[in-house]
Amino acid sequence: MVEHEASPEPEWQRKRRLAAIFGDALPEQTGDDTDRGEPGDQRGGDSASDAWLRAQVPPHHG
Repeated sequence: MVEHEASPEPEWQRKRRLAAIFGDALPEQTGDDTDRGEPGDQRGGDSASDAWLRAQVPPHHG
């Protein structure tokens, strides 16, 4: 059986402790959320594969 603490730690302390151990699991904003991409990303806009994909869209999906 698992014993629980007499007074559980507040949520903010638990989050601070976990952040100190594991760091941020996910960034606030990722590269695919912006047009810039990731730092150091050499994509300067649409890639050839993006252009090909857009060319494959049927006319009725315009």
